[in-house]
Amino acid sequence: MAEQIFSNVKIGNMLLKNHIVMSPMTRSRCVNNIPNDLVVKYYSQRTEAGLIITEGTSPSDNGLGYARIPGLYTSDHVKAWRKVTEAVHQAGSYIFVQLMHCGRVAHPDNLPTGMEILAPSPIGLQGTMWTDTKGNQPFPVPEEMTELDIQNTIEEYAHSAKLAMEAGFDGVELHGANGYLIDEFLNTASNQRQDRWGGSVENRARFAIEVAKAVANKIGKERVGIRLSPFGVSNGMIPDPRMEDLYEYLAGELQKIGILYIHIVDHSSMGAPEIKPSVKKKIHDNFKGVVILSGGYDANRAEHDLREKMGVLFAFGRPFIANPHLVTKMKLKKPLRPVDQSTFYTPGEKGYTDYPLD
Repeated sequence: MAEQIFSNVKIGNMLLKNHIVMSPMTRSRCVNNIPNDLVVKYYSQRTEAGLIITEGTSPSDNGLGYARIPGLYTSDHVKAWRKVTEAVHQAGSYIFVQLMHCGRVAHPDNLPTGMEILAPSPIGLQGTMWTDTKGNQPFPVPEEMTELDIQNTIEEYAHSAKLAMEAGFDGVELHGANGYLIDEFLNTASNQRQDRWGGSVENRARFAIEVAKAVANKIGKERVGIRLSPFGVSNGMIPDPRMEDLYEYLAGELQKIGILYIHIVDHSSMGAPEIKPSVKKKIHDNFKGVVILSGGYDANRAEHDLREKMGVLFAFGRPFIANPHLVTKMKLKKPLRPVDQSTFYTPGEKGYTDYPLD
């Protein structure tokens, strides 16, 4: 029986060469937050994926958070990213940029001078973050976003999405997972507001919905996806009694907007709590667009879940780092090269573009 994950699939306006997606993965190689030739090479090497989703890319100065992550809010960013998109398209693949505002997951030393760290509520994250200037530093307490801050940030997402089109991207994935700004509004660990942006399920979902609407209005709903992590625990997120209701409601509202896909993150393979099947079912029942599944996939599991209609696309993360030609290796059932975790976020080509292609 032919394996379906290696077959063409029509997604929105795109005809993907397979059902395999390269997951968004922070790699911290963008000096001065601008993609360079190393970044072009990195993505070029991995164009066997039908769809590539870039590393988290900030829509604004104060969304940068980590050291050396890319931005997409200036003409210099557009020019730099255009080299990436042209290289990917030349190889017959498609590419979405993941827009990631880090929110409270940030340190001032990783941001331009004068930027404030913003979040739904003034609740600091436990632990430390790497800075290139002073090493690991404790997370500061963020500023609580005002109504004006919220409206400005929504507009920043929309503006960045417009620039993504100028840079040649095929679409935008909103990072609504893993404890970054959109997820911070969804989650009671970081959102304890008493206004229309907090409290009830509808209020906590409002920011995600308004960002999705603004971006869809700017670039077209068929070019918009969102990544969600129900029951995820990254960056201090916690489950609450209404979490299933929250994602059921959010899925329904995203269906009304008509975005292209929901990308569900399940990090249980890395030790996080498993996403309950009931939550995935509620998302499926309320959202009729494409579902991308990610988290610990191999070819066999992806093939099984595709045939069972659990998802349409399947995202692979770490395997793509050490195996640039992952699709060929999976087709030929070749063993995969292990990844060197010590070079995930270090500067330079080591552990980035120097993995053998075979």
